[in-house]
Amino acid sequence: MTSNSSLEERMAAVEAALSQIQKQIAPTQSLNGLQQITGSFKDEPAFEEILALGQAIRRGDESVMFVHVR
Repeated sequence: MTSNSSLEERMAAVEAALSQIQKQIAPTQSLNGLQQITGSFKDEPAFEEILALGQAIRRGDESVMFVHVR
């Protein structure tokens, strides 16, 4: 059986490792999910068209419901 001091040392090591992992995966900038996605597509020519089609669909413009992607 593990002694209490050994268990406490192991828990401290786990907490330190977890803290390090959280720092590594934390975003460097405070961006929400939409900002991250739009930033990744900023140089994609079709992205503006996709945004416009999405807005038209949300407005209920049925003429864009069956647009085929090229």
